Amino acid sequence: MSEVLELGVGDQKVDELVVRVPLASCTLAAGAGKVLESVEKALGKLGIDARIKKTGCMGLCYLDPWVELESKKLPPAIYANVKPEQVEGIIRRYVEGDLSSALAVRSETGEFKGVPSINSLPEWRLQVRYVSRNCGFIDPESIEDYLRAGGYLGLKKALKLSREDVIEVVRKSGLRGRGGAGFPTWYKWRIAYEQRSDIKYVICNGDEGDPGAFMNRLLAESDPHRVLEGLIIAGYAIGASRGYIFVRAEKPLMADRLEVAVRQARDYGFLGEKILGTNFSFDVEVYRSAGAFVCGEETALIAAIEGRSRTRQRPPYPATSGLWGKPTVINNVETLAHVATIFQTGLEEFTKYGTERSKGTKMFCVTGSVRKTGVYEVPIGTKIRTLVYELAGGPPDGRSVKAVQVGGPSGGCIPADLLDLELDYETLQSYGAIMGSGGLVVIDDTNCMVDVAKYFITFTLAESCGKCLPCRVGVRILGDILEKVTSGTATLEDLEILRELGEGIMKSSLCALGGTAPNPVLSTLRYFKNEYEEHVVMRRCPAKVCSRLVTYEINPARCRGCGQCAKNCPAGAISGQLGKAFKIDASRCTKCGQCLITCPFGAVVKV
Repeated sequence: MSEVLELGVGDQKVDELVVRVPLASCTLAAGAGKVLESVEKALGKLGIDARIKKTGCMGLCYLDPWVELESKKLPPAIYANVKPEQVEGIIRRYVEGDLSSALAVRSETGEFKGVPSINSLPEWRLQVRYVSRNCGFIDPESIEDYLRAGGYLGLKKALKLSREDVIEVVRKSGLRGRGGAGFPTWYKWRIAYEQRSDIKYVICNGDEGDPGAFMNRLLAESDPHRVLEGLIIAGYAIGASRGYIFVRAEKPLMADRLEVAVRQARDYGFLGEKILGTNFSFDVEVYRSAGAFVCGEETALIAAIEGRSRTRQRPPYPATSGLWGKPTVINNVETLAHVATIFQTGLEEFTKYGTERSKGTKMFCVTGSVRKTGVYEVPIGTKIRTLVYELAGGPPDGRSVKAVQVGGPSGGCIPADLLDLELDYETLQSYGAIMGSGGLVVIDDTNCMVDVAKYFITFTLAESCGKCLPCRVGVRILGDILEKVTSGTATLEDLEILRELGEGIMKSSLCALGGTAPNPVLSTLRYFKNEYEEHVVMRRCPAKVCSRLVTYEINPARCRGCGQCAKNCPAGAISGQLGKAFKIDASRCTKCGQCLITCPFGAVVKV
């Protein structure tokens, strides 16, 4: 086994030409599969002997699909938004020494022939790629690649320590859970370790059900062995003999790659009996869940493995009585990846980042109204503004940020004037949001904040397990009141009911799903109350989003009299003569918006 671990020393030999093509869920959706086919055809046509390397995603999803070329003579060059028909020309020019069409080069010495270094791009330079260091650059289905990058050296170090000392290392690191409220990782481990039980379990929570969040999926698809290594270390620390990786069935590539990693780890002796010659025996199963948002909650996840996913009363907590009544530790994908990296690189490397109370880095998925959608790993304590503007490029088309929804559907909406808040657990909680798994949805000035709150409440209600009354009934009432607000039938008293009911649900719900469900409502009421009041008092939506509070008119100066609006109006509310300006009968208009969509001249406007 020592020969295997020695693979972690030194770099992989670069062939005459290496072509890296990212094959992750996001890149495949953007067309990377067809790009790969074009690479294979182009190399054959050009007669070039090259090695095609399939990688994961490096997180800059706005560049997808991208390709990287590397040779002995030239630095690695990244080409962005590659179309299949461009591949042959890109390869030919690169081999000839022409890198002018490349986005950037991966070079420690700076630019190359006018092509900037990737380190000069703010979306790369401002990151600290701690757990995501391999993402996009190694083959996720090659344990040899992971070993060359220092993989499983962390496990080797951990197995030389006692279980108590492993837990102590995690305690000294200050690592907190990367999937929820930031509970200290070591404390869960300590409780489970102290339980007297012949059977214990560790579970990797890979559910990640937040809309617009895919940090865990990217990490597990691009560097699955790092997650697995962290899980094995956790198993050793608490004295477990079996682990589970819980993955949604709707993420088949993530599950497939983790299963490949498990098989390879068994073959190399990192799983199974007497791991690395010690008395520690441990094995892992990838569990494919049918998929429900509530499964992200620990007790519901356990119940899903046992049968039906419903939350349970706590205490007892999983660390004392979890899966099948046995002590169980549950950590999410990113937390376990941090565990592996801490043991690989040492405490000092981890603790030099972050804040006093929250050490290390965090992966954030920035989506919504930004020019550079992606997953960015930054130190905890980084300002929201830095992520939104400097890394993700800010809103497109000259729009301005209205709010940033932080923490998934159970998170809160932070207004634009608070973008200088630091992203850490306590700060976000004090301002009505949560860190959650790390999703940031940027909302621009074309959006209605009441409608945003209604969207998230509708999602949470649909995903509720229905076990406890505050969540099952209370969240439904929140949704009903928001519907009244957006339809112009609410009163100011309804707004007070929203606040009181939301606070009551947070205090009385059985699990964290219900306990945080009102956050989008309470935070928008807190920071955008004037917008709610305008809906209620003025019966108008300032963003012109809520259809029942807007009317449609035709600007006669722009109307060409083509009749397309009248032809597509399902209510027959539009009349006029061809060649002359048409009119909308407000009394018959159902406000469906078809006229706005179909008008080729932009003559239909909302008022």
